[in-house]
Amino acid sequence: MASNNNTSSTKDDLKNGDNSIAFLEEYLSHPENLPKNVTAGDIVEGNVVDVKPGIVLVDVGYKSEGIIAGRELKAEDIDLEKLKIGDPILVYVVTTEDEEGQLVLSFRRTQSARFWIKLEKAKSENDVVEAVVVESNNGGVICELGENIRGFIPTSQLDASRVYATGQRMVGHDISSSVQERLSSLIGQSIQTRIIELDREKNRIILSEKMVTQARDLAKREATLNKIKESDVLEGEISGITPFGVFVNAQGLEGLVHLSELSWDKVENTGDLYHVGDKVKVQVIGISDGGKRVAYSIKRLQEDPWADSISKYKIGDVVEGVVQKVVNYGVFVRIGEGLNGLVHISEMSDKLVKDPNNLVSIGDKVKVKILTVSKTERHLGLSLKRV
Repeated sequence: MASNNNTSSTKDDLKNGDNSIAFLEEYLSHPENLPKNVTAGDIVEGNVVDVKPGIVLVDVGYKSEGIIAGRELKAEDIDLEKLKIGDPILVYVVTTEDEEGQLVLSFRRTQSARFWIKLEKAKSENDVVEAVVVESNNGGVICELGENIRGFIPTSQLDASRVYATGQRMVGHDISSSVQERLSSLIGQSIQTRIIELDREKNRIILSEKMVTQARDLAKREATLNKIKESDVLEGEISGITPFGVFVNAQGLEGLVHLSELSWDKVENTGDLYHVGDKVKVQVIGISDGGKRVAYSIKRLQEDPWADSISKYKIGDVVEGVVQKVVNYGVFVRIGEGLNGLVHISEMSDKLVKDPNNLVSIGDKVKVKILTVSKTERHLGLSLKRV
């Protein structure tokens, strides 16, 4: 019986041995299970196997585990106290075999490579990257990102408020010197950006601040659009000035205050009233195209002086005024605060008048008679010849 048992045991061992050999052959038949070929100077990814005081063991798929010790452990972007078994890590191969036959690795020598990988991840996930301006030129600004890695923000990708005094991009003007001056003033400033282009081989990184500010403004704009309605009053800031009115950004929602909605008084030049950056209160008077077109008013939040001013006058009164504008069909005369009237060319003289400029000039003081009062148009009909 003992002999039979020994025979049976031997057969089982042989059988198990065959299975082990078969398993090993099957395991090694897959390329991913073969030991990696690494050489000195390679940067490879591995997993932390053990962490001990002054030593970290890492498995990089080589025939033996690698050791990181001494000064090779020092890296600004790695906290050894937080490192734990199983963590993926990027390492530099110092040598495949030292005097003791060990694979020697380094954290210290991979800081730059790890930073590039971090930037690649930031680009793929559209993350915000902090950039510090260190130089400027005619095309934009050069920024430090970290680990002596630099990126470039073209002028077109900077927020307009940083580049142009008006806050609006200008075309057709000789503004290169003023732009360069403003770009130079950015040196030392930290700017939030997103990565447009990244090429590690060419050491080329193109950044955009606009991608950050526009996304932030868009979110703020949508939030404002969802809660406002016509007649609401918002606080905003002048973001642009044009001959036909001013643009106001109110809680992320940019809209136009048309020239006619700036003041109850006649406005000749918008730049005389406001400057980019001025804080203003506006009333929402129109929203169309899903918020693409927004109309604001400033004057509707101000007291209308017309009703009070016109109460002092009546049809037939002769009053003194100042010529404000001369046109081919007559002259506009201001007779009081917020009160403007037209002297039609037919009411300028008993004689035929071909050119009003032959009779009056801007700034002349004249006496006029009130012929009509239009409350709806807030306008007066005046006469010079009837005085």
